Parts: sequence; C-alpha cells; structure tokens
Amino acid sequence: MSFAFICHHNCFLVYGSLEEPTVAQWSCIIHVSTLVSVLISILFATCGYLTFTGFTQGDLFENYCRNDDLVTFGRFCYGVTVILTYPIECFVTREVIASVFFGGNLSSVFHIIVTVVLITVATLVSSVIDCLGTVLELSGALCAAPLIFIIPSACYLKLSEEPRTHSDKIMSCVMLPIGAVVMVVGFIMAVTNPQDCTHGQEMFYCFPDNFSLTNTSVSDFQLTTQLSILNISVFQ
Repeated sequence: MSFAFICHHNCFLVYGSLEEPTVAQWSCIIHVSTLVSVLISILFATCGYLTFTGFTQGDLFENYCRNDDLVTFGRFCYGVTVILTYPIECFVTREVIASVFFGGNLSSVFHIIVTVVLITVATLVSSVIDCLGTVLELSGALCAAPLIFIIPSACYLKLSEEPRTHSDKIMSCVMLPIGAVVMVVGFIMAVTNPQDCTHGQEMFYCFPDNFSLTNTSVSDFQLTTQLSILNISVFQ
C-alpha cells in the first residue's frame, strides 16, 4: 500500500507543469488524487479477495484465465499504462543521476549512455523476476517507506525553525519512527513470507479437466434428480 501512494519523485515536475502553480491548487490536486487512489485500491483489493479469497495472487490478473477476453483487454490496457508511465519514471531517475553525479548537466553522449543503462537494468530485472507481488513488497518496504515517512520527516525536523512543541514537528517525530518500523518489518515479512506466485501458469480452475469434472458432477446430479422424479411419477 505504501508503494501505491508514492509520488514524491514526480511532485516537482507536476508542480512546475501547472498553469498557476499555487500552494492551494497543489494541495487540492494532492488530496483529490490520493483520495481517488485510495478508493481504487480498496475497490480492486476488495473485489479481488471476495472473488478468489485464499487464492488471490499478488498480481490480480494472474487469477483470471487466459481465455477471458475482458481480462485480456484489461491486461492490454495495463500494458499501455506501463509503457506510457515508464518514460516519466526514467526521466526522473535520469534527472536525479544528473543532479547528484554530474552537477545537473549531461552531455549528449552521457545522456544517451545513462538512458540506455537505465532501460537495460530495468529490462533485465523485469526479465528475471516474474512475480509482481514480490517486486511491489520489496519496493514498498525499501523505497516507498523512506520516501513517504522517513526522509520528509527528517528533512522537516532538520530545516524547520518551529519550536519542538509545534504540531508539525510532533507529527514528524511520530512519522519518522513509524516509517522506520514499517520499512524494517515490511522487508522482513517480504523475505520470510513471500507471496505465492504462479510464475505465469494458469490457476488450477482454468484447466478443462476441472470444468469437465464439475460438469460431470452437475450432470450426474441432474440425472439422479430426473430419475427420482421419474420413479415418483411411476409409483403415483
């Protein structure tokens, strides 16, 4: 869930793209977008668990059979979303690398080299790991928790000139240890209790044998019921 709401690395770019970059407008955008994200996450999580209960996978698409056309279209839409989102993430990462290691300026050669390296590393990682749930767990614990809870609170405590009894500083003092606990506990749970992953294989209920068994049992039940009704009618 922490990973679902991480957007700090895009804040400056989005804020700079506003026609009227004011604090009030930015606050409205943040609250509305976060609320929509919460509602969508709760909706998908609830519907997924109520549908598949204990068989729910980290990637909800893995619970659906491959012959489901509607879900296949959903996979296509999700793929398009990832394709369109990836350049933004790559741009932010490249800007951070340029600011930290190259003083904010990249030559044309280094621009191409850094971009190719980022794409290559991301492609290799995505080719080796096929469990989305594991990736989200580790990313949420190691990346999202520090960016959401730890780093902002630490920066505010370091830079703010408010007294220690100020409500914002008290909140930062509370959020900082909570973030540290979430990061450590989340990482330990992700390593010691990894999510079940189908590794691209279909679930057991997608195979024709299971459907045939179900149909056979239903047919036998219907046949038995019909014979019982026939016997009753004969005796009457």
